[in-house]
Amino acid sequence: MPGKTKKRGPGTAPIAQGARRRAWRSGRRAEWWALLWLRLRGYRLLRHGYRCAQGEVDLILRRGGLLAFVEVKRRATLSAAAEAIRPAQQRRIAAAAAHFLQRHERYASFALRYDALLLAPGRLPCHITGAWRDSK
Repeated sequence: MPGKTKKRGPGTAPIAQGARRRAWRSGRRAEWWALLWLRLRGYRLLRHGYRCAQGEVDLILRRGGLLAFVEVKRRATLSAAAEAIRPAQQRRIAAAAAHFLQRHERYASFALRYDALLLAPGRLPCHITGAWRDSK
């Protein structure tokens, strides 16, 4: 429906559905670029877009005995992408990671890490290993 909007919260302007759809597609493209970049570095994809009631993880990857939960952010600059990963989102990612591990016990002995892969136009991807730690 043209003109359909969704409220974002108090003090923010509504987002038109078309813009929301374009942002979602742009994010998915960024995740595929990130996946390609990480696969070239020896990571193997276990899950893409893992969702549960607690949160979502963009990429769950394995490299040897390491399990990496990766948040992908694409913004106009790499610093803006880094700043977009807020503590509340980190907690949701950690909760989704815990949910994944409860359902896939074979990874219980693996080392865990939370990474960020930042993308910006005209720049090489920036992979930040151990971008944050689980606060539990």
